[in-house]
Amino acid sequence: MKTSVDIPERELEDAMRFTKARTKRDAIVTAIVEFNARRRVAELARFAGTCDQLLTVAQLQAHRQQG
Repeated sequence: MKTSVDIPERELEDAMRFTKARTKRDAIVTAIVEFNARRRVAELARFAGTCDQLLTVAQLQAHRQQG
């Protein structure tokens, strides 16, 4: 998708340096992908320990021994 945005030159230069991108496009895409990945992990972390239907390690081992 083509989009025109005004990105501060210094920020774009830093993004290119940090991502080791050869093009502005590659730097922007890499930054967006990494940002989204971090947000997904943060979103999942909010739910850590909230599921009461998971087995404990001891319950899983007992279940495996039964067979």
